[in-house]
Amino acid sequence: MVIACGAALSMRLGVLRLCRILPRRLQNLPQEAIITLLAVLPGWEAHRSRRFKLETRRITQKLETETAPETGQRLHPGMALAERYLIQEVVGVGGMSAVYRARDLHFPNIVKLVAVKEMHTQTDDPATRETMFRNFEREAHIIASLSHPAIPHIYDYFTQNERAYLVLEFINGRNLEDVLNSTEGFLPEEQVLAWAVELCDVLHYLHTRQPTPVIFRDMKPSNVMLTVSGKLMVVDFGIAKLFQAGQKGTMIGTEGYAPPEQYRGEATPLVDIYALGATLHHLLTRRDPRAEPPFSFHERPVRSINPSVSPEFEAVIQRAVEYSPEKRFQSAMEMKAALLAVARKTGTLSMLGVNLKSETHSMTAGLVGQGDIKPVWVFEAEDEIRGTPLFHDGVVYIGSYDTNVYALHAGEGQLLWKFPTRGGVVTRPLADKNYLYFGSRDGRFYAVTRARGRQAWVYDVQSPIYSSARMSEGYLFFGADDGRLHVVHAGSGRRVWAFESGAPIRSTPALGEQRVYFGNEAGEFYALDFRGKLLWRYRAKRNITSSPTVVAKAAYFADLSGALHALDAESGWVLWRYRMGKGTVSSPAVEDRYVVVGSADGYIYCIDGERGRELWRFKTEHQVPGSPVIYQDAVYIGSADGNMYSLELRNGRLRWKFPTAGPIIGGAVIYNNVLYFGSTDHRLYALMIT
Repeated sequence: MVIACGAALSMRLGVLRLCRILPRRLQNLPQEAIITLLAVLPGWEAHRSRRFKLETRRITQKLETETAPETGQRLHPGMALAERYLIQEVVGVGGMSAVYRARDLHFPNIVKLVAVKEMHTQTDDPATRETMFRNFEREAHIIASLSHPAIPHIYDYFTQNERAYLVLEFINGRNLEDVLNSTEGFLPEEQVLAWAVELCDVLHYLHTRQPTPVIFRDMKPSNVMLTVSGKLMVVDFGIAKLFQAGQKGTMIGTEGYAPPEQYRGEATPLVDIYALGATLHHLLTRRDPRAEPPFSFHERPVRSINPSVSPEFEAVIQRAVEYSPEKRFQSAMEMKAALLAVARKTGTLSMLGVNLKSETHSMTAGLVGQGDIKPVWVFEAEDEIRGTPLFHDGVVYIGSYDTNVYALHAGEGQLLWKFPTRGGVVTRPLADKNYLYFGSRDGRFYAVTRARGRQAWVYDVQSPIYSSARMSEGYLFFGADDGRLHVVHAGSGRRVWAFESGAPIRSTPALGEQRVYFGNEAGEFYALDFRGKLLWRYRAKRNITSSPTVVAKAAYFADLSGALHALDAESGWVLWRYRMGKGTVSSPAVEDRYVVVGSADGYIYCIDGERGRELWRFKTEHQVPGSPVIYQDAVYIGSADGNMYSLELRNGRLRWKFPTAGPIIGGAVIYNNVLYFGSTDHRLYALMIT
């Protein structure tokens, strides 16, 4: 998270310094008149190129030994602020404040990252320090009063060692100025248009807040963050102001983005409209308004610099940056309506939601991928990890082909214990209050204590177990290569009953409404009641290794012929079948009407669960044996190409991909925005995904 700090002084200092180039008899004019005159004076451009700048710097340091911060000392990695926030990295430094990424130690079992904003001053004047502390506290109060998905949450505000601190939601991403600077050529119009619509919604929320509206006063690319999930967040409310009609304030803002009336201390919703127009002009033209004469947008229309922009979009921007407030859009909703009209006329309306998280290479290059999605921790086993991990009560459990099951601290990744079997473990563990349950290729099903990994009981199948267990009413259901579905008492390991299917069962059973569903390697799909009575049977063309998902009285599964099946869970009647390019062992994930599954043809498919029609497909670089997980409108799925992919659920657009050093065969689990998954490179990864 990078927040540009010090904008509150940049305009005032700039005007006072620029006044020095005027003749003495003109220096007593009002400041707004001076600004207008400066634009036509000789030497203006040369002087502007040497103007005072307050910019954000990125600093990355290695973690050091923890020490307590002292008076006057900057925070650095390894310090524990207020005995709660472990500083990990400096992510932004400005004129009056710095921003750090930190971990909240009050949540020891999970990784909760926060942003710590520290106010620091270089003045010894008590009155000035008091004013700065008061303004910093005002920022805390304003943010605390807001509730919008595009505005960071505030968690804490306190002072320590004569410094003030804000603890905010950590935003994993980059600001739009960084995005622009790392992009070759111009940003796509539809992308900027989609951002503009989103920002209008944020401004509308601020301007209509009750009982007192909020004027942001500092809209610019560096104050808008694009998260790794493609969402926009507005940051740095350091100079935001509660709106009171007719009241003037200090001359404050960012030079180039602020309208004329803001130099006079006036702050109405229309100053944010102007700044948004200036922001859009900057994003589409790559021309920084701070390096141009003030209020000169009409001298450099967007299309004169970037002809690919539509005349309609240019007209909206030109109206937003009108010199006279009464000629601008009179509200954020009026501007949004104009933007949507542009989208309709240019044929991009249907693309707005898509391009917020576009797969366009110029946008994703350097923005998403390995460089931005960083592991919280990585654990290395002794052999391949082919299964899916389990998160339970602050611990991550995973089996490996090295014959061990590992218990790892979810927050730090350190080993708590490991339990050895006599064969590789590819099943996903299952946990209750006391025990951890799992099967092994050694033909045994184990129950071990969660606390220390000590064996409680073992159930001997005498045939490899690839099917993960499910539990209901104190009973464990799982299949084995002996062709039987086994039902075992969870407390004692005693067999309750077993159903003979006639072929190895490698799919994980699904439970629902006193029924159990599973497939076998002969291509037969079964529905039994909880006493083992056959209710119905369905025959597919090839092996059913894919595990079923039962949602809303429909059972979804795939087979090795390449068919994705949807059956009525009550009767077994076919609802629909969808044909993929090749067979699959991937187990479908279902949310709302979206059914997502991987295939050996290298595609990830999304099918309409109601009609069986393809909604989208995404091409990877190899087979997709991994099973997807859906979380917050995104799909996470691994591929044999070694990448973990994050896709938009509704359109299949790539959000990011994270490379590993081996094929990813198993699935993933997500808890508290951390994605846990294994790879055949022997490693278990924990990635912070938002």
